[in-house]
Amino acid sequence: MNTIVLAIIIVTIVGLLGAAILVAAAKFMAVYEDPRVGEITAVLAGANCGGCGYAGCADYAKAVVEGKAPCDKCAPGGAACSAAVAKIMGVGASTGVPKRAMVACSGSNDKCKQKFDYQGIETCAAAAMVSGGPSACAFGCIGKGDCVASCKFDAIHVVNGVAVVDREKCTGCSACTVACPKHIIFMKPLEAKPVVECSNKEKGPVVMKECTAGCIGCMLCQKNCPEGAITVTDFVASIDYDKCTGCGICTEKCPKKVIYFVDGKPKTAPNEAAPAEEKAN
Repeated sequence: MNTIVLAIIIVTIVGLLGAAILVAAAKFMAVYEDPRVGEITAVLAGANCGGCGYAGCADYAKAVVEGKAPCDKCAPGGAACSAAVAKIMGVGASTGVPKRAMVACSGSNDKCKQKFDYQGIETCAAAAMVSGGPSACAFGCIGKGDCVASCKFDAIHVVNGVAVVDREKCTGCSACTVACPKHIIFMKPLEAKPVVECSNKEKGPVVMKECTAGCIGCMLCQKNCPEGAITVTDFVASIDYDKCTGCGICTEKCPKKVIYFVDGKPKTAPNEAAPAEEKAN
């Protein structure tokens, strides 16, 4: 037999054997993926913001299918997205109240003093490593914009030295809460309820020397809250939104005016006359 022909035959046989092995390997080593993963990924916001606690939308979709995550963790997608995911999974949609970011600090440049002129790397994380940051308040916003860099929706900016959230743009992804080295950004229900815009845990006299807009821990808000929804711990007030009814009494009693309403007016304004139909009852 011709040497060339023999070589061709041998190469052909080897090729066919290799192809057969690859086909068999593909069959036996294939990893099955539930088609619902792709369906859920398609209805998510696609921001890959990490607000759900997973690396990206695909990872979150996989976790939902595997029963490791709820259907309503895609904050940028909102209620419509949660409903779509729930429909794919064949479960009821969540009725939870959406949340938006809030910065628990009102110590702008004109209100909070500075300890020193920081000249280092322009990030909050770096500045925080130098004596806790340049702000006289060790608990306040540093204002270098780590939260701004983390937001994919242009919903947070540093204004006069302190971060401010545009709650119309905010999707509730919570990326900024992770980026803040001071951990003073939190998620507040999108309801007409008050917030405490301060995180200073020092005693009142110290706070007043550092910032004119700080909570002094006077406890007037706690003593006057009819629902027991606001408490003072470590000299700073905090609100339990599961108990808060939005009456607004705490906003009136706060002498420093660091408690105020966000997302609308109170359900019933303090000291407001009751409607005629209520008086009749």
